[in-house]
Amino acid sequence: MKRILSILTVMVLSASLTAPSLFAGNDNRRGTAGAQELLINPWARSSSWAGINTACAHGIDAFFSNIAGLSFVDHMEFVYTNTMLYGGRSGLVSGASINAFGLALRLGDAGVLGAYVMAMGFGELQKTTVESPEPGTNGTVSPTFMNLNVAYSYAFTNSIHGGANIKVITESTDDVSATGVAIDAGIQYQTGENDELKFGISLKNIGPALSFGGTGESFTMVNEAGNSMTVEFRPGEMELPTCLNIGLSYDFLFEKWSQRLTLAGNFTSNAFLRDNFGLGFEYSLLDRFQVRAAYLYQKDIFISNRTTSNTGVHAGASVVLPINKEKGSAISLDYSFRTSALKGTHSIGATFKF
Repeated sequence: MKRILSILTVMVLSASLTAPSLFAGNDNRRGTAGAQELLINPWARSSSWAGINTACAHGIDAFFSNIAGLSFVDHMEFVYTNTMLYGGRSGLVSGASINAFGLALRLGDAGVLGAYVMAMGFGELQKTTVESPEPGTNGTVSPTFMNLNVAYSYAFTNSIHGGANIKVITESTDDVSATGVAIDAGIQYQTGENDELKFGISLKNIGPALSFGGTGESFTMVNEAGNSMTVEFRPGEMELPTCLNIGLSYDFLFEKWSQRLTLAGNFTSNAFLRDNFGLGFEYSLLDRFQVRAAYLYQKDIFISNRTTSNTGVHAGASVVLPINKEKGSAISLDYSFRTSALKGTHSIGATFKF
């Protein structure tokens, strides 16, 4: 496994050097990728500062930001987060939500094995057809998106950490579905007297294209001769929303009340969207209370032809309740809010460390 992670580390570094040519995309490609839910952060802690913690992500939150940070789990960690997307039941898509469950276990002195499931639902949507376009006359449909992730992260030294994540992607309704596989890989490097300077790179959503199939891809018709015939569509393939993140962070440490102020910046090179730039901070007091805020910028987000809603102001907080100080076990209650052109998104979660 250590050899595999070493190879993935070289791949991530190579991708970072060729990011402008590999991931920049063009206006004709933007918005054409499938599985866009892979770009939505399901975790309350990291989403409260826009997922820009590529360099300093630790624990299960690192599944989204940089899988290398999973190696910082001390013993065992469990996280649950519920996200009410774009205004929840009062939003444009009533009932749109995400539930995410994650578990990580330390294996030996340097390795951590983790897994998480993300389930995204949209409530009940009214069916309409060409023959019957009025809603409420054709029943309802409940689409479901689900991602299953299994990852391994390893601390090569006290300064260098690497990790890889394999994810299975499933999107389905009552009559069509699509399944795909993708890989994430990342590295983190930290230095300084107290490891205050951190650098991170993550490569996400690398995998083959996926396409839908099922009975919904066909329909039965009667021709002029009165013969019944079934016509099947050929579904097009959808590329995955590949992206490369490059992040930097610095911790300002103060002895009084164990205060810490972390400043972080991140650049995201998207293959099928415009590139993102993010700046943010996290302030920690007594290792018991944290507040975070960030701003995620993308070209043209202030005008009508913006290409994504997951930008703008992000903020949130966590309260850590110790259970056993000797063993380091604690419960953290987490909250985040994300502004959006489609109404705000709220996330509430809990982190259990044993």
